[in-house]
Amino acid sequence: MPDGKKSIQHTHDHDLTHSMVHYLLTIHKLKESNGYARVTDIAKEMSLTKGSVSTAVNNLKKRDLVVEDESKFLSLSSSGHEEVHNILSSRTLLYYFLKDFLGVSEEAAHKDSCLMEHLLSEETRDRFFSFMKVMSKDPSKVEIETTLDLTQYSNPEEFLHDQKGDSYLKPDHE
Repeated sequence: MPDGKKSIQHTHDHDLTHSMVHYLLTIHKLKESNGYARVTDIAKEMSLTKGSVSTAVNNLKKRDLVVEDESKFLSLSSSGHEEVHNILSSRTLLYYFLKDFLGVSEEAAHKDSCLMEHLLSEETRDRFFSFMKVMSKDPSKVEIETTLDLTQYSNPEEFLHDQKGDSYLKPDHE
């Protein structure tokens, strides 16, 4: 861009639908828990037909987000893996912001963070991180109690790379 600012990118700028995001998250989850992901596993996990999963996976493969080996095992490509970490980081921050900072119920925080996770820009996610880190470090500034400890991270990138699952992503080293 001429003024030196970087372009704002949202996940939806890449035409990923909410449904596609859930396929990526399911592949990630299955790979993490089972060591592999197949169309049949995804269909079972998402309660869908193998045909609809196959169609969606082919679409994700065309976008270079998913790769398939000769044994029909699916994995996220490096860009697919990066997309999942971005989405999981956004979901985690949104969940805790809604639940702990705004005081909505866990159920509403879960549903709403799931709906919003793929719509945040990197800039907004990073600002959420910074804001929540400051507020959770010095709660005297605002009456906020949160169980999400961001003080262990120096920057949003460390937080982003620490995201491994879908249980609101408390790191393994806690």
